[in-house]
Formats: sequence, C-alpha cells, structure tokens
Amino acid sequence: MTNTLEGKVCAITAGTRGLGRSIAEAYLREGARVVVNGRNETKGAQAVKEMDAGDRLRFVAGDVTQRVHVDNLVDETINHFGQLDVLVLNAGGLNVAAPIVDMSDEEWDFELKLNLSHTFWGIRKAFQHMIPRRYGRIITMSSIEGKLGKAGIAGYAANKHGIIGLSKAAAQEVGQLGITVNSICPGIVLTDAFYETGPTTIKSMDLPDLDALARIYYKDSAIQRPNTGEEVAAMAVFLASDIAAGITGSAMNVDGGTSPY
Repeated sequence: MTNTLEGKVCAITAGTRGLGRSIAEAYLREGARVVVNGRNETKGAQAVKEMDAGDRLRFVAGDVTQRVHVDNLVDETINHFGQLDVLVLNAGGLNVAAPIVDMSDEEWDFELKLNLSHTFWGIRKAFQHMIPRRYGRIITMSSIEGKLGKAGIAGYAANKHGIIGLSKAAAQEVGQLGITVNSICPGIVLTDAFYETGPTTIKSMDLPDLDALARIYYKDSAIQRPNTGEEVAAMAVFLASDIAAGITGSAMNVDGGTSPY
C-alpha cells in the first residue's frame, strides 16, 4: 500500500464484483475508506467479508436504474464517513445484443437507465456535495465502444458515447472548483458480466463460443489479449489521486491499444 488515497472517502456503483470490485480493492490498498453499491444484499455482505477491510469498507444496497438508489449511495456515504471525495460510476454494461430493428423500446430504456442515466444522476448528486467543498473526483465508466461501435450493440455503444460527452460537459462546469470528471474506456475484460451476457451476444452475432467473442474485442489491440481488472483499477487510482488534479474532461483508454484515439 502506498497510501495514495489516505483520508479519501470513495463510493463505487456496482462495486461488489467485476471491475467495480477491482477498483474497490485497489482503493482500499491505497488507504481509502470505501462504500460499494450492489443490488443483492447477500452478495454485498459476502463481498465485504471477502475484502476484509474492517470499518473502512461498507456496503449499500440499491438498483442504480432507479435514481433514488443512486442518490442514496451518495447520502449514505456522507452520513457514514462524513464526506465524499471520489465517486466512481461503474455500473452499466451490455444487456441487449440485437440489431437495431429488433431492439424494443423497453430494452433501449433499460440500457439507457443502467448506463447513461445512472451516470447523470450520480454526477448531479455528487456535485451537490462537492461544489460547496470545492473538491472532488468523479470517474465514469465508458468503454472502447464509447469511441468505436459494433453492429448488434447499438444501445450499449450509444450510451457509452453519451457517458464520454456527459463527462466532458460536466468537467467544464466545475473545472475551476477543484473538481475533476474523467471517463475510463476499458477494452475487453473477462469479468463475471462478460460470461453472463456473453451467450446472448454470441447468438446474436452468430459466433461459435465466448472465446470467439473475446477475440473480436482484442484482436485489433497491440497486446493481443484481454485487459485485466487490475489494469483498469490502476487508472481509477490515478484519476482519484491528487496527482491527477490537472486532468479533467478526458476519456482515458485502458484497452491495450485498440482505440485509434
């Protein structure tokens, strides 16, 4: 532990598994106090037990497709630890893999709430606390598909593009107040979510297996492999730190050299 985040209080949506958990564990190693969100109380309690950080870690249940639960995460963090220094809006993902012509309004609305709306609600709520303090770090989770886009994932790609635009606009609003807003754009990471949503995706894309799906996402990278949660978490630590005070409105790739910009 280097104590880069010593004294900081951090909240993470979808922080009990996958990328969110990797970020939570990295923040804890760096000395932060952390509140993680998740939908399942039993799994949340188990994650807290496994991370074994004592009173520096807390779980708050909630479904971030509903604004009240995003707001509650911020409120509960401040009520418990007295402040909020870093908010990581990590929840999201590819839930519908289908051509646009086959995508229903209900599927579109769900992806919008899970990805872009949840990010907007979190930024707005955090600003209410951070602006008077003139300090804060907000990290939003986009994707390489927020800069690219593939057939069959229009909802996901549109939302991830939107997260980058929203973050850039938010950064401009608070740039002189000691608050930064940045996006992380991971490449393919083989998280639990990849294995859960992958079967539907490979069917819609007419692929033989999950390995073929993964290769689609990393075959154009320089490293020719998936990224790891630890690699994404390292960027999240950097952006949360005081060292990164001069970086805002950026979309930082952790994609092994896949994106062209």
